[in-house]
Amino acid sequence: MRSIIANIELYPVLVPYRRVFTLGNGATNKTNDAGKPVLFVRMETNDGLVGWGEQRAEPRWSYETIETMVAVIQHHLAPLAIGLSPYEVNVFHKRAEEALSVSVSNGMPFARAAIDMAFHDLAGKMAGLPLHALLGGAITTEVPLCSAIGVNQPEVMAEQARESSHYSAYKIKISGDVRGDLKRLQAILKVAGNKPLWLDANQSYTPSTMVQLLEAIRGFPSVVCVEQPVKSSDWSGMTAIRQRSRLPIAIDEGSFSAMDLAKVIGMEAADMVVLKICKSAGIRKCMETAAVAKANGIELLGSGLTDCGVAFAASIHMFSTLELALPAELNGPELLQDMLVKGLDIRGSVAQVPTAPGLGVEPEVDKLRELLVKSLGIIKISE
Repeated sequence: MRSIIANIELYPVLVPYRRVFTLGNGATNKTNDAGKPVLFVRMETNDGLVGWGEQRAEPRWSYETIETMVAVIQHHLAPLAIGLSPYEVNVFHKRAEEALSVSVSNGMPFARAAIDMAFHDLAGKMAGLPLHALLGGAITTEVPLCSAIGVNQPEVMAEQARESSHYSAYKIKISGDVRGDLKRLQAILKVAGNKPLWLDANQSYTPSTMVQLLEAIRGFPSVVCVEQPVKSSDWSGMTAIRQRSRLPIAIDEGSFSAMDLAKVIGMEAADMVVLKICKSAGIRKCMETAAVAKANGIELLGSGLTDCGVAFAASIHMFSTLELALPAELNGPELLQDMLVKGLDIRGSVAQVPTAPGLGVEPEVDKLRELLVKSLGIIKISE
């Protein structure tokens, strides 16, 4: 009997944070939040094999909400996946691109990424191989992580850097306020020493104010790059900043796909690209972006979107097959109260690459049931 995907279940849950985390464009959560929405996808074959996918809903960062992700998967993406072999992820993506014709570079990428992960988890389990083996093989057995420091008062950010001193690098969120950000960086430098600092503006600067900041930090040798200084659609602004910067400029929100990156390269708008499975519509599509980057001398940075354990494991597998310029920013272990899986092995600030078949982790389903978004519940989809 041919093994095919027979049914899909959706678990929309609320995952609590340990602390408020603020980006350059605002806080991702509040102190009184019950939790932030995350969608877990359970995919089962006709012979009983189960694979999992996961994706956070973060409309402050992208346009997808937990409600749109559930609706798109239930009514559009799941019917395209059911009946396929777990090895036919390319067929799924072709069908999805035809059914949800894109007016932007990557249609409904977060929802598609959750399905894509479940395909890969199932394929690895069917083959009896860890996911990284299906991607060409890991070139390392462990992936170092950097500590993520959100925008806050200088003394608070410095204290957080002190608390995470076991990390070998820091990703520092900046706010678009030149004077304020300069004070924040000065405070962190007193704690971080010579450890690399990766700055992330999350689109909060203009070209002119970013040039001011770059001039102000000229004497800060541990700052190694600046990510997405201007609005995601301002590729000309990225080019202008890159022409005047002594530091590498990285693009994130302005590059969701391999085609986006090709345009960015043509405009000479970036030196580095941030890889995120969520914005790429999945592992397969993210690897396409990495290939375009490598062919054009663009360095790779690895990141996520405060992922729980399933998406975290998927990123670890993928990053283990690539050469990253800095430790990966996968901040779920720092910021979330629970990763909601069994099987992760994180030693200090280093994640061990899973070796079990598929993603190598399994969700704690009882916990998912406890955290369910009550208005949505578990959604079951079959042919």
